[in-house]
Amino acid sequence: MGLGVRALAENVPAMPHYRQDAQTLDAEVLHWIDAWHRHGTPMQDGDFNDVALRIFAHQLAYNEPYARYAASLGFSSASLPASYHEIPAVPSAAFKEATLTTFDPSVAALAFETSGTTQGIGGRHFMESRDLYDASLLASFDRFMLGDRLKLRYLNLVPNPADRPQSSLGYMMGRVSAERGSEQTGWYLRGGDLFFDAFLADLHDAIASHEPVCIAATAFALVHVIEAMTARDLRLELPPGSRVMETGGFKGRTRVVERAELYAGICERFTLPVEAIVAEYSMTELSSQYYDAPAMRSLPTRVKLAPPWLRARVVGPDGATLADGTVGALVHVDLANRSSCLAVATEDLGVAHDGGFILIGREHGAALRGCSLDAEELLRA
Repeated sequence: MGLGVRALAENVPAMPHYRQDAQTLDAEVLHWIDAWHRHGTPMQDGDFNDVALRIFAHQLAYNEPYARYAASLGFSSASLPASYHEIPAVPSAAFKEATLTTFDPSVAALAFETSGTTQGIGGRHFMESRDLYDASLLASFDRFMLGDRLKLRYLNLVPNPADRPQSSLGYMMGRVSAERGSEQTGWYLRGGDLFFDAFLADLHDAIASHEPVCIAATAFALVHVIEAMTARDLRLELPPGSRVMETGGFKGRTRVVERAELYAGICERFTLPVEAIVAEYSMTELSSQYYDAPAMRSLPTRVKLAPPWLRARVVGPDGATLADGTVGALVHVDLANRSSCLAVATEDLGVAHDGGFILIGREHGAALRGCSLDAEELLRA
């Protein structure tokens, strides 16, 4: 990849108009977030393309490692692409190798750590302001998780931000719980341990008080919960309006459970319809999240949808965007990543479908890239 790491001073903006440029771009992205959040206003392709290209030019000017990487691919401030589809995406692993910011990271408002490799090397995503991240996550959560506007009790099987402030997932659920939840928020992961009995006690309390809950958890944590409930032969009937937000998979885990099996266990043990389970998909290197399309939550295979300021590209080995129905690697273009890198390439595979994408995962291997698949067959699988 060859991004390399330079001295911190080389990454500090030196051009005189940085603050004005940053504020102007942030205000534009915040405008689109607010318009969709409040009124459902879409962002047309032309508008997205215009803002994305101006953010890319901004990042070329102020993000020195990214500018070097883009230059190696033939892009510079004098040679900009015509479409956001051509913006060079940094591999997500680049956040482990370089400080990818447009600003001095020592004054970052947020600094989230990515997971480490087998060598224990992690990366960091620095953000200059909380505004874009907070606005993006709350707008998307409201639209995709709280369409009924219920006030829920949040039971979080994710890192507690008080213990792990570097966890983007913990920060996300901390903000959601504080802004949208009751005063009864619970956290049940500490130091890698799952406090199942405390979780169970709070579930019983919510049931007794007829208070709908949102269980936010990684897939791996949910597996442990379902196994513990099965071992005790426990079946609970959660209050009407309760839901589960499942996030993350089994990366780095020795055991994998198929999603259909996991969801069947959740439905059985919590007496929930399958459409009450919503999968959230994102990554530390992004500022925005995808969610299952509401109309498809009863289907075995679901389409992931994004808010208007986030777009997924499915690309082939040459980096070109593939047609709908063709499996390739996922590239995310996130306008809320204004102060880092707006285009991020992943190792995840997907297929574009109906304005979103179907997540294939990693286990199928790189051989699937560029291979034609019928998305309708995937949805019926």
